[in-house]
Amino acid sequence: MSFKLTYATMFDPPEELHQRFEAAMARVAGQLGRRHPLYLAGEDRETPAVLRKLNPANEQQLLGEFAAATRADADAALRAAHAAWPDWKDTPTAERARLLRRAGELIEERVYDIAAALTLEVGKNRMEALGEAQEAADFFPVYCDDFERAHGYRRDLPNDPLTGFTSRNRSVLKPYGAWAVITPFNFPIALAAGPTAAALITGNTVVLKGATATPWAGRLLADCLRDAGLPPGVFNYLSGSSAEIGAALVDHPLTAGVTFTGSYEVGRQISQKLQSGPWSRPCIAEMGGKNACIVTARADLTRAAAGILRSAFGMGGQKCSALSRLYVHREVADALIDKLLGEMGALRIGDPARRENWLGPVATRSGYDDYARYAAQLRSSGARILAGGEQLREGACAHGFFVRPTLAEAPPDHPLWQKEMFLPIVMLQRVSSNDEAMALANASPLGLTAGFYGAAGEIPWFQEHIEAGVTYANRPQGATTGAWPGYQAFGGWKGSGSTGKAIGSFYYLPQYLREQSQTIVE
Repeated sequence: MSFKLTYATMFDPPEELHQRFEAAMARVAGQLGRRHPLYLAGEDRETPAVLRKLNPANEQQLLGEFAAATRADADAALRAAHAAWPDWKDTPTAERARLLRRAGELIEERVYDIAAALTLEVGKNRMEALGEAQEAADFFPVYCDDFERAHGYRRDLPNDPLTGFTSRNRSVLKPYGAWAVITPFNFPIALAAGPTAAALITGNTVVLKGATATPWAGRLLADCLRDAGLPPGVFNYLSGSSAEIGAALVDHPLTAGVTFTGSYEVGRQISQKLQSGPWSRPCIAEMGGKNACIVTARADLTRAAAGILRSAFGMGGQKCSALSRLYVHREVADALIDKLLGEMGALRIGDPARRENWLGPVATRSGYDDYARYAAQLRSSGARILAGGEQLREGACAHGFFVRPTLAEAPPDHPLWQKEMFLPIVMLQRVSSNDEAMALANASPLGLTAGFYGAAGEIPWFQEHIEAGVTYANRPQGATTGAWPGYQAFGGWKGSGSTGKAIGSFYYLPQYLREQSQTIVE
């Protein structure tokens, strides 16, 4: 197909895409219930304990049994990665890039089967699932291109101004060693593939720890890296308890650095641990968002409603970039609310494997329970729920974690304005001016993404004053969501990111490297 799938283009796919997805879903459904081992030192590794993964859309369906790693497995994985590192870092860049580009090609070749597994495991609709699988594939060539374009970050510097000697200087960036990648449940293959590709092309080796709720995606990535021909120990995959196995990786003396995606609280703990010990170790942490959108009196409300709906409720709001705070000028608030309510009422909710359904279940029972708790808190603390606020327990939704998208108008002192709910709940507040909206938007310790709808002349003001790492203006494809490798960098300010350097940016790969100054006198 000539169609290029990204999060910005996914809203009008060709019919062939649906046909291929349906065929893949049939293939994958015929393989459910299998046992899936860990992947360590180039070999599969079984464990006595397993994680039984059920379909969040239908808890009566077993997707598979996944090996549950122990601390001994984490130790073995890190030892394998550490042992493989000297040869891998000395492998020529062209050969590392060849192997990693092949891994990306394999993900793309398997993109429909991987997407079918994501739909079953996470509850994404087919377009969200296909988007994630393709994003995972794209990370590999993008980071290979970046590293080669930078000539491996080796730069000649001016000679010292000496008489009688030639003193040559250069700066060289070198890899750290065995790198741990700890991923969340919401993008279990894309947010594993990105850091893995970055760490590997820069010469590090990797131990990937997948989220407990989504062990399948990481195993599928491991299969692609194995089949691409990576040497044993260069990439290792663990599934198991986040509290136990994640902590074991962070605490291990052979861990040279960590990339973590998840909550602010856990990210801060990891960062602080890595700063202690005999020496500081690097931590790249993306730690969520409480993302705001401003709608001015001069906004195109049709475009705004489309972008707000897609960002607030796409994938059940379970994105660190999801829109959760909406500040609307009083002059247009009622008109925008009417448009949103109309579009929300038309959303189809149900089994995400079915083409007609736009919104599937939330991915976990804890999220399902949190939704009920937040809805009750909205009602009891002065908010007015304009739509949603209920779990769906009847008919085809009876055995899954289905909820209605929720729009609530809330007073400024409501505690949920400061809580990252990670659910399809957006809170709205009317404002009297653009400056009031900006002050409210920036009144958060997090600063990942932000959206804006207004006149063209207002956009520079928004971009100058908003405190967020990723900004979108007048974007119907998503008010706060939709970054894609090679098109938008993705990273947060304030408590949303530990480094201020974004995924997919010009500055991302050097974080996996340390600098050595080299002087040779001839």
